[in-house]
Amino acid sequence: MHLTGLTSIIAIGIASNLDNAGVGIAYGVRRIRIPWPQNLVIAIISFVATLIAGLFGSAVTTWLSPLVANLIGTVVIVCVGVWVLMQPFIARRAPKRKQKNSSFITDILRNPEAADRNNNQAIGFGEAIVLGVALAMNALAGGFDAGITKLDVLWTSVSVGAFSFALLGLAAFSGRRYAAETLGEKATIAAGILLILVGIHQLVPG
Repeated sequence: MHLTGLTSIIAIGIASNLDNAGVGIAYGVRRIRIPWPQNLVIAIISFVATLIAGLFGSAVTTWLSPLVANLIGTVVIVCVGVWVLMQPFIARRAPKRKQKNSSFITDILRNPEAADRNNNQAIGFGEAIVLGVALAMNALAGGFDAGITKLDVLWTSVSVGAFSFALLGLAAFSGRRYAAETLGEKATIAAGILLILVGIHQLVPG
């Protein structure tokens, strides 16, 4: 594996999971525990989502030239990056009545403690599955991008799963109120910027 490919794999792993840091800190502040088995379930969901999207992306390249495949991969991951980047600003402007009508997954990303549906101050396995699906949305784009641009799909999936486990666990452990109020939004913005940079980097030869 050449250095450029390894850099892209690590960047996708980090970018797909920066939201986990904001969510983990929010849990830490509210003293909601994420036991390691449940954290592992969340990481496995991200791994599987990345792998499926990556295999689909690889299959698509059968009918596309390398140039077109790279362009599609760039467009997809940059568009997702822009969408992620805009989320904090959309949330500020959205009327409260619209937020009430938003999906449960959107509610979790805006209000992470919503995943603790039984209010027992710990994430159970059922709640971990719901949270894992919500947090795996960025992983789908990263996996598809890896597959269509001929990155190693398996190692990209491992990277996404590993960073999911590490960032969510470490952030929950070190959660503080000030950090939760600032890092949550900054993590989302950083994730969007990093996804855009990954897409742009793929257009650079070599």
